[in-house]
Amino acid sequence: MKITTTLKSIIFANALFGITSLGYAQQKQPSSITQGKYVQYVNPFIGTGAVDTNSLSGSNFPGATVPFGFVQLSPDTQDSPDNPASGYDYNDKTIVGFSHTHLSGTGVADLFDVLVMPTTGELKFTPGKANQPGSGYRSAYSHQHETARPGYYQVLLQDYNINAELTSTSHVGLHRYTFPKTANAHVIFDLDHSLDKKRSYWSCKIIGAEMRIVNDHTIEGYRILTGWARLRKVYFHAEFSKPFTNTTLASGRHLFPGLPIINGTDIKGAFDFNTEDGKPVLLKVALSPVSVENARLNLSSELPGWNFDEVVNQSSAQWEKELEKIKVEGTTEQKQIFYTGLYHAFTQPNNVADVNGDYQATDFTISNAPDKTHYSTFSLWDTFRAAHPLYTLIQPERTAGFVNSMLRQYDTYGYLPIWQLWGDENYCMIGNHAIPVIVDAALKGIPGFDLEKAYEAVKQSSLRDHPGSPFSIWEQYHYIPEDLQSQSVSITVEMAFDDWCVAQLAKKLGKTADYEHFIKRSEYYRNVFNPQNGFFQAKKKDGNWLEPFSPLQYGGNGGNPYTEGNAWQYLWYVPQNVPGLIELMGGKEGFVNKLDQFFTLRDKSGEVNGNASGFIGQYAHGNEPSHHVAYLYDYAGQPWKTQMYVAKVLNDLYNNSSSGYSGNEDCGQMSSWYIFSAMGFYPVNPDSQEYALGSPILKHAEMLTPGGKTFTVDVTNPGKKNCYIKSVKLNGKTLSKPFITQSDIINGGKLEFVMDDKPNKRWGIR
Repeated sequence: MKITTTLKSIIFANALFGITSLGYAQQKQPSSITQGKYVQYVNPFIGTGAVDTNSLSGSNFPGATVPFGFVQLSPDTQDSPDNPASGYDYNDKTIVGFSHTHLSGTGVADLFDVLVMPTTGELKFTPGKANQPGSGYRSAYSHQHETARPGYYQVLLQDYNINAELTSTSHVGLHRYTFPKTANAHVIFDLDHSLDKKRSYWSCKIIGAEMRIVNDHTIEGYRILTGWARLRKVYFHAEFSKPFTNTTLASGRHLFPGLPIINGTDIKGAFDFNTEDGKPVLLKVALSPVSVENARLNLSSELPGWNFDEVVNQSSAQWEKELEKIKVEGTTEQKQIFYTGLYHAFTQPNNVADVNGDYQATDFTISNAPDKTHYSTFSLWDTFRAAHPLYTLIQPERTAGFVNSMLRQYDTYGYLPIWQLWGDENYCMIGNHAIPVIVDAALKGIPGFDLEKAYEAVKQSSLRDHPGSPFSIWEQYHYIPEDLQSQSVSITVEMAFDDWCVAQLAKKLGKTADYEHFIKRSEYYRNVFNPQNGFFQAKKKDGNWLEPFSPLQYGGNGGNPYTEGNAWQYLWYVPQNVPGLIELMGGKEGFVNKLDQFFTLRDKSGEVNGNASGFIGQYAHGNEPSHHVAYLYDYAGQPWKTQMYVAKVLNDLYNNSSSGYSGNEDCGQMSSWYIFSAMGFYPVNPDSQEYALGSPILKHAEMLTPGGKTFTVDVTNPGKKNCYIKSVKLNGKTLSKPFITQSDIINGGKLEFVMDDKPNKRWGIR
C-alpha cells in the first residue's frame, strides 16, 4: 500500500494545514476559517480509495458533516454508487454531484439523497458516463484542486471552472458555488440519483418523488424509495441566496420549462442564474425523514443565516470538542491516523430525529424523542467489538442515547437492532449484537436508560426467532445445524457470546434462573468443536459432521457454515471463555501452536471472500472476526507474541493515504481497533470490563473518562522496532500481568510502558 511522494505531499498538506492546492481553488480559500489543535490532524481522504483497485479501500467519504449528524454532504464520483459504498472513489476522475446522505465505511451502499450539481453552458439532465468529462453534467476534477477537513470540503469542477465548497449543520447542507462570470449558470437537483438499481443484493427503486418551486429562490420536495433500507422517505427544503432566473423540470427525457411542480419516479430540476456580478451562489438544503414542514423547521432552527465561513468554524469547533477527548503525542502520521480514526468513529450512529424530536420509527409511524435524539446506522456486527466500548469510555451520554434508540426498536419491532439504517431494520449480518452493546453499557454503569427495560429487551431478543438468530433451533439442538440454517458455525459461536452477555446482566439484576439458562447456552459453542481436526465445524441436524471439510474454504453471507470468513478465522471466537477455548485445544501449548500456525499459514486455496483482506497468515485484519485474535497470546502465557503481531498490524496495515485501511472501515470499528491498540490495550471481550495489553506506538495519551478523571498512558522508547514490552507500571506499581480493567481507566491514573526491541519472555505470564 504505497503511494507516490507527490500524492503523499498533497494529502499531508490538505489534512495537516487545510491548504487547498494550486490555482483558482487556492485563491478562493476562505481566509476566516480557523482550525483547532486536533482537527488539523484529520485527513478525510484516508480510506477513500485503494491504490490497488482490486482491494478494499475503507469506503469512507471526504465530505462535510458534524459529529453524529444526519446530513453528510459529500461528492459522488459514480452515477449509480455501488463499490465503494460511500459513493466516492479517490481513483475516479470525475464528480457527478454532491448528495446529502452517505454511509461511512460500509460494505454495502445506500442513501445518496438529493444530488446537487452546479454547471455552466449547455444544460444537460443526464449524469453521463463514469470518468468521461463532458459526458452529461458530470465534471472532471483533480486532487490538486480538492480539499477536505472536518466540516468543510472544496473542489474545482474543471469542466465549468466552478469552485464548489460544502459545509453543514446536523440537518442542513450549505453549498457555496463560485461560478465564472456568465449569464448561463445552472444548479441541477437530481432526485433519481441512488445506489445501483440493477445490483443483485436487492431491488432499489424510486417509488415516488416530487419537486415543487415555492418562489424564485426556494424549492422543496421529497422522494420515497426502497434499497438496503426497505422504505425510506426523504423530504427536503432548499433555499438559494439569490433568485434564479429560469427553471426547467424534467421527468425522464421530458422537459418542462417554467413548470412549478413535477411528480414521478425519475425527476430532476435545473435552476438558472446570472453570475456576471461575480458573487457566489449559496444554497441551503435541509433534510427530514418525516415531512417537508420538519425540513423547513430544521433549516430555520439550525441555519437561518448565510455566513458560510461561520458555519465551517462552528462545525470545526464541534469536531474539536469531540476529538480533544483523547489527547495523544506521536509522529505526525500516527496522529493523522489516530484523529482521523476518531473522526470516522464519531461520524455515526446518526441522529435521525428532527430538531423537534420527530423521527420515523421501525413500524413506519412517526414518533417523538423527548430528548430530540434518536440514533440509527447501527452496524452492530462490526461495532460491538471496539467502537461501542470506545463510546462507553468517551461518549457516555451518547451511549445512553444509542441504548434508548435501540430500546425504541424493541418497543415497535419486538426485538433489538441487528443492522438498523434510517430507522429501519435491514437484517444484515448474524446474531443480535445490540445485546452486548446494551449489556456493556449496563455493566459499566452508564446512566440515562431504564435498566429493567433494557434487560427485558436483551432477554426477549435472545428468545424470539428472527433472521440470523433462530432461537427455537438453538434451544432444540444446542447448536445450529447447517441443513436447517446456513452460516451455522458463525451463528453458533456468536449467539453463544450474546447469551453470555445476557447472563451477566441477569446476574447483576439477581435473576438467578435466567442467569443459569443463558450461561448454559453460552457454552453451546463446544457442540460444534470437532476434536479430530481441532476446528469449529458444521453439523447436520442428525448430529453428524458436514463433509467434506476444509478450514480454508470461505463463506460469504449464506450458503456456507462461515460468515465472511473461514474455519481458521472463526476458530478463535469464544471471547466470553478464552480459558475454555484453550482447554478445548488441549491446553496452552496446543493453543499457542495453533495460534502460531494461524498467523503463518499463507495458503488461500479456494475462493477468498471479498471482505477478507489485510492478511498475516490466515489472520485477516480487513474484516472483524479476526480483530481480537492477536491479543489471545496474552491469555496463554506468551504475551510477547501479542505485542509482535499487534505492532505489525498497527505499522503495516494502517497509513495516512487514501488506502489507509486494509478493509472496509465499517462505521468506526476499524478505526476503534487502531485507537485502542495505539494506546496499548484492547477489549477482547467487550463486556468483560477487562482489556488485554498489546504494543503501544504513541508516546503519550490522555483520555478524559466519564467521571471527569484523566487516564494517562506514557511510553518510553516507542518505535517500530521497539514493539516489545520490557516493563509496565500502573499508578507507579509494577504490573505483572498483561491486563488492565475498566475501573483502572475510569478511576484515572497512569499506565507506563517501557518498550524494547527484544521480547521480555518473563513479563506478563498469566
